[in-house]
Amino acid sequence: MSEPLASLLTALDLTDTGARTSEDIFTGPSQWMPLGRVFGGQVLAQSIVAATRTVPEDRNIHSMHGYFLRPGDVNLPITFSVDRIHDGRSFSTRRTQAYQSGLPILSMIASFQVDDEGLDHQVSMPDDLPEPETLPNSASTLENIAHPVAQYWASERPFDMRHVPSPIYLTVEGAHVAHQAVWFRAIDRLPDDPQLHQAALAYASDYTIMESVMRRHGIAWATPGLKAASLDHAMWWHRPARVDEWLLYVQESPSASGGRGLALGRIYDREGHLVASVAQEATIRVPEPR
Repeated sequence: MSEPLASLLTALDLTDTGARTSEDIFTGPSQWMPLGRVFGGQVLAQSIVAATRTVPEDRNIHSMHGYFLRPGDVNLPITFSVDRIHDGRSFSTRRTQAYQSGLPILSMIASFQVDDEGLDHQVSMPDDLPEPETLPNSASTLENIAHPVAQYWASERPFDMRHVPSPIYLTVEGAHVAHQAVWFRAIDRLPDDPQLHQAALAYASDYTIMESVMRRHGIAWATPGLKAASLDHAMWWHRPARVDEWLLYVQESPSASGGRGLALGRIYDREGHLVASVAQEATIRVPEPR
């Protein structure tokens, strides 16, 4: 298995401390990141794993809402405290708090459900987008740029991501529109654990969604003085999916104001099944021109 994917699996393999007071306590490592801050998708996925460890095996996560409270430090481990809020006949609710140095860095609430039958419909997958095999990957775009972030994004991330129409790493090409799409999949095969794939999907969902806000205003990641950070993240799992097979992430931003931008996303498998929906608000600030 490739090193980036092995690092992801290590991060998601939380340690159960055995503490059983009013809450369940788990610990996990922080993955290295070039700017020293914990990747938001990592702490989201770990919080989901911690909550999942406390629910009956027949219940899978169907929704989560999380708030990023403080930037995490990649040099420190993370402690996860899970409050078993409610267990009903069909649903379980959990609250997970992620801590470093005694301070919360993320607060999340998640709901789990037994498999059930019911009404079934979905918004169709766009049918006019290029296939992932025809698009360049991040490595081909960034591997020759001598910057630690570019090098990390080129070869150290556990997911292969391919933008439609093009990435906004260095420049924003084409029209400044508030929508884009990204094909993605894990760079190697993952174990056959559906709950692991659900957590990994949350991990990957945080990579590119705010780019729909940035693209609308012609802001590339390389923009001098750019300050961007996720404020909150919500996700709904609709249908099973494997993250080591190609998934299409369709993204749009309905609004930006007050130094914040809202982005919405839909994730489809290659057969066109809508497997998840995502919403995120982020703060995006660019220095005023002099």
